[in-house]
Amino acid sequence: MSFAIFTDTSANLPTPETVRLGISVVPLSYSVDGVEHECLDTEAFQAADYYESMKGSTVIKTSQVNPQKYMDYMESALQEGKDILFVGMSSGISGSFGSAKIAREQLLEDYPERSIRLVDSLGASLGEGLLVLKASTCRESGMSLDETADYLEEAKANLYQLFTVDNLMHLRKGGRLSNAAAIVGSLLNIKPLLKGNENGQIVSFEKVRGRKAVIHEIAKHYNQLVVKAEEQIVGISHCHCLEDAEKLADLIRQTNPPKEIIIVEHEPVTGSYLGPGALALYFGGDKEVRLH
Repeated sequence: MSFAIFTDTSANLPTPETVRLGISVVPLSYSVDGVEHECLDTEAFQAADYYESMKGSTVIKTSQVNPQKYMDYMESALQEGKDILFVGMSSGISGSFGSAKIAREQLLEDYPERSIRLVDSLGASLGEGLLVLKASTCRESGMSLDETADYLEEAKANLYQLFTVDNLMHLRKGGRLSNAAAIVGSLLNIKPLLKGNENGQIVSFEKVRGRKAVIHEIAKHYNQLVVKAEEQIVGISHCHCLEDAEKLADLIRQTNPPKEIIIVEHEPVTGSYLGPGALALYFGGDKEVRLH
């Protein structure tokens, strides 16, 4: 392999896939009622129990990855003489990417002959993971580290991330909602539509009455904004609402069927800010799609 690819568990890629593609994953950590956990395998974590517990009094906390953790994971690749591409969670919702920058500078002091490129995905879950898959495809095609990183810097602007949550409380409490004044009333069965903006921040931009209607609205936005669907891998993540995820997949297949649809249970760290019932769609549009 011409270079090593690293990401974090926020990318939400199934572990068998990252192993098959030779992608190294730095685990994110979180605590449940004061007990520390690391998300080592997004497929193995008990999503039903986790998201159900969020409906009660369970206290879940997360912390950004520190620079030393990135260094510990990346140093072995540098010792093997490999350069590194790291695709990380959006700096608009976490300070972890800043830690990766610090780690990079420290590692390059010890390995000045190596190259390390960092790509801020401006996304989370498959908004990050789809970029990681693109990176793997680039590497397999023979592209260099710099060619791949430059390509991802352009591609991330075209990647649209659209989602809904059952309750904005989790996003507001965690400070992950940029326009926190956009509050909707759960008693009125009003569901928010949210997106990742051009800075990788989460913003609420529309309100829809009812769960069924908001799923159809997500599919409608996909139909309006997707570009060359037949060439794309489209992602869907959900917080323990597989039936809704499959319904959304069926709707987009009826309009603009993509080459492939990946459906994953949302991993626990960024999922803690979305809450049970969250449903997200990730797809490629034009270069201004994040402005819609």
